[in-house]
Amino acid sequence: MRTHLVLTVIGPDQPGLVSALSDTIAAGGGNWLESRMASLAGRFAGILSVDIQSDRADDLRAALQKLDVMGLQLLVEQSPGEAAAANDGRVLKLELIGHDRPGIVRDISRVLAENHVSIGDFHTELSSASFSGESMFKATALLRLPTGLDESALKLALENLANELMVDLELQDR
Repeated sequence: MRTHLVLTVIGPDQPGLVSALSDTIAAGGGNWLESRMASLAGRFAGILSVDIQSDRADDLRAALQKLDVMGLQLLVEQSPGEAAAANDGRVLKLELIGHDRPGIVRDISRVLAENHVSIGDFHTELSSASFSGESMFKATALLRLPTGLDESALKLALENLANELMVDLELQDR
């Protein structure tokens, strides 16, 4: 029987962290499936999914905890697997750009939560506007809509919020 583990990793950014993780996973019999990793404010942060034989999962957990000598903090949780994560809802891509200000993520995520929309992937960044140099906030998200959701009502709510926030927001079929 196979087990899926989800690892959350954070620590001081330094060369060799991904190599140490991948070496430990491979040596423990795990298969690295998918991941999202970044360097944020001098810290390494990541989340990854590993597939492993169920009878080897505890040994892999113990081996991963030894990476604390590199300053890594790891949280390892068993996932219900791909079948439980599947959802029949439609997927839309949200793209947003506008002048940075506090509360953009809060306001957008509130509208999504009120409509029972799940955020499958979410990326944000700050950049400088090309001519003015002002801080611009950009966000991209993959949204999984629940079956039966009135899509036009969601789009209207997001468009109204975009007008209020004075940001450009676009929804596209994925």
